[in-house]
Amino acid sequence: MKIEALKLMPVKNALSETASIAQTEESEKTFGEFLQDALHSVNNLQNQSKQASLNLAAGKIQDIAEVTIAAEKASVALQLTMQVRNKVVESYQEVMRMQV
Repeated sequence: MKIEALKLMPVKNALSETASIAQTEESEKTFGEFLQDALHSVNNLQNQSKQASLNLAAGKIQDIAEVTIAAEKASVALQLTMQVRNKVVESYQEVMRMQV
């Protein structure tokens, strides 16, 4: 079974039409591509947090708040990713339990 993104309804005015075209092109992505983009984003946040920590240890960054913010962003993104994964697994298990 293939899961596809929802298609947006066409918009009437010219300004919204260009925005609609951009959204339509973006909505042409598959679910897997959206998931892959999200995982890359979380990975980038993790790498930025690690780099900020290394820079703090090396003395390149003087502001500890910058490092703390980068670490919290990475932590929140990872927690969100884990919660989404848990919900997807739970939903899959629920579907598998259904009587046909």
